[in-house]
Amino acid sequence: MGSSLPAKEANLFKVIVKSYETKQYKKGLKAADSILKKFPEHGETLSMKGLTLNCMDRKSEAYELVRRGLKNDLKSHVCWHVYGLLYRSDREYREAIKCYRNALRIDPDNIEILRDLSLLQAQMRDLSGFVETRQQLLTLKPNHRMNWIGFAVSHHLSSNSSKAIEVLEAYEGTLEDDYPPENERYEHGEMLLYKISLLEECGMLDRALQEMHKMESKIVDKLSFREQMACILLKLGRFEEAEKIYRSLLFMNPDNYKYLIAVQKCLGLYSENGHYSADDVERLSALYKSLKEEYSWSSAVKRIPLDFLEGEKFQEAADNYVRPLLTKGVPSLFSDLSPLYEHPGKANILEQLFLKLEDSIRTSGCFPGSSQMEPPSTLMWTLLLVSQHYDRRSQYDIALDKIDEAILHTPTVIDLYSIKGNILQHAGNFSAAAALADEARSMDLADRYLNSECVMQMLQADQVGLAEKTAVLFTKDGDQHNNLHDMQCMWYELASGESYFRQGDLGRALKNFLAVEKHYTDMTEDQFDFHSYCLRKMTLRAYVSMLKFQDRLHAHEYFHKAAAGAIRCYMKLHDSPLKSSAEENDELSKLPAAQRKKLRQKQKKAEARAKREAEEKQEDETTSTNSSKSGKKQQARPVDLDPHGEKLVQVEDPLAEATKYLKLLQNNSSDSLETHILSFELNMRKQKVLLAFQAVKQLIKLDENNPDSHRSLIRFFHRINNLPAPGTDSEKLIWNVLEAERPDLRQLHGKSLVEVNINFLEKHNGNYLHFSVYGPFLDHEFY
Repeated sequence: MGSSLPAKEANLFKVIVKSYETKQYKKGLKAADSILKKFPEHGETLSMKGLTLNCMDRKSEAYELVRRGLKNDLKSHVCWHVYGLLYRSDREYREAIKCYRNALRIDPDNIEILRDLSLLQAQMRDLSGFVETRQQLLTLKPNHRMNWIGFAVSHHLSSNSSKAIEVLEAYEGTLEDDYPPENERYEHGEMLLYKISLLEECGMLDRALQEMHKMESKIVDKLSFREQMACILLKLGRFEEAEKIYRSLLFMNPDNYKYLIAVQKCLGLYSENGHYSADDVERLSALYKSLKEEYSWSSAVKRIPLDFLEGEKFQEAADNYVRPLLTKGVPSLFSDLSPLYEHPGKANILEQLFLKLEDSIRTSGCFPGSSQMEPPSTLMWTLLLVSQHYDRRSQYDIALDKIDEAILHTPTVIDLYSIKGNILQHAGNFSAAAALADEARSMDLADRYLNSECVMQMLQADQVGLAEKTAVLFTKDGDQHNNLHDMQCMWYELASGESYFRQGDLGRALKNFLAVEKHYTDMTEDQFDFHSYCLRKMTLRAYVSMLKFQDRLHAHEYFHKAAAGAIRCYMKLHDSPLKSSAEENDELSKLPAAQRKKLRQKQKKAEARAKREAEEKQEDETTSTNSSKSGKKQQARPVDLDPHGEKLVQVEDPLAEATKYLKLLQNNSSDSLETHILSFELNMRKQKVLLAFQAVKQLIKLDENNPDSHRSLIRFFHRINNLPAPGTDSEKLIWNVLEAERPDLRQLHGKSLVEVNINFLEKHNGNYLHFSVYGPFLDHEFY
């Protein structure tokens, strides 16, 4: 670096590099300017000056200088490396990789460039390149532990676990017998646990067990060690040994469901579908009875039997489980019991039990069969439980009567108002639900959860302005709305987006949906720093788990909702395009002169007011960000140039934008009905008949009884039946494909669309959701 410079300037160049590494950017700039006075076209100095300016948020100057430096010295690995770092800072990883590769052509053994390249390859999942680069690093520096571990991890990520094991064993062969020293025991133990997990992944269970016995003294994380050993013993069929370890783990944490299920597996008493024979139920009952005697304080050993018991035994167990929690007053009791409503018949048994308890407490003040008087609050908690039960069964009138009685009994319990708000929301009265939630919030202004619940209810009622004012009560000073974005408060952004969409404000709706999409992009970028950190700290199991999580990140529920919302917005923009400025001017010119003048004055006042508010907001931000409470200067927040999403809706081809998000859903949420419903709607608008038919087939495959699946089937073939005879070769080809595929749809065999629809309605008679499919094709066209 700086080798072509005289000694004095070469030392100054070293100062630039050191200043960059220590973030003393002004000092670095001063040194760079000193060199450039004498050597104005020195490529490496120009590049380093550009890199320093990039760190000072002067990007345009930075790119200009770096490109100029590279042009002056194309054969400098420093210039190429700096260019790559510049691209990396802007998340242009593919371009950065190209620059690093060019740098390595000039200096193939440069450790820093190879290390930076390996991080980018891991980020971009260029796994074959990652293996190759880590091998080069190991070859160049075999005495560095991180290079051995990185090489092993690269093979693991490339689905070559056996090779990863070989690399780790080769690394262990380089260590002395007394390794590790005291300050590295945890890191070494993590590496050993990682190696054991690799052996388990490869199916080498006996070898993994031998390794665990051999290395037990060197592994610090004893809990993970015991969990992994028990898991391996269970897989080997050595059930007694596995059960012994799991029971010792239960002694440490008897409320751990994972341990309890593992004990069931050791005893051969676990079923994936939850169905058990009468003999298995007896044995399970005996197991949990003994566990209950041993761990009387554990709620898990009392709750799990409710999942497999039936009939009178279930009622008895539920009764014993519910009574102490009603006496104690546990607001989350119904949430704990709600999964039982999925089991046939158990909801009716619970209803009988709850009503029996309510009647007994109301008449005698104690539970059935008990002489002990209950505190007055027990009736209130019982009424709350009964109201939630009827709410779950969609009997909202009874639920409201019960919750009103509970509020009349004890009007100071906040949970009652929250639950009543939920009941009203489920009943469709969103404004009343929001009012109840606000009343609950006002009873405890320091409770963030109540505040968030209130905001959600307000957004459901399309009270967006009030919801925002309520939400920012718990944000920092300054630009409060942006703080919600900075905190990645995605539930708020999704609910706001849905509310704006319902109100027809597509700009703001898109603004919120795309903000959520940006959060997921940020999460993907956030993994970058962990590629080196985890290898250095040896948190290898957590690192690999994090990478696997990142690979399925876009399958998360919130991303699915945001992408689906954005697609719906773009489709609505396609169906109802915004008027161009020329069209608006034409309409304006048709108005009387006085009215036209009044309208223009009103528009100018609105623009001036918006501009003034933006300036005041910016001034407030600048004041608040320039000095924090500690007196330190902070970086000013960039101004949002499109706060209402007006530019977002001004897209030339909304369907092309929607297609981008549809592809993400198809790649990551292919098992969701909504993905294929959106695919059907979008492709019909794009006149992509075969893609729309593919979506229909997927819907039928996933759930043929779903009303949306049936509706899509009927609408598709109604549209096809009304198309003119095919004329072009491509139209004939599409027609032939549809004719060939149609017999595979058993719903259409020998029936007209009207008959298919009538049969579907008869099959689902009594379910109001299915009646909305009636007659979508009788009077009008598709769109």
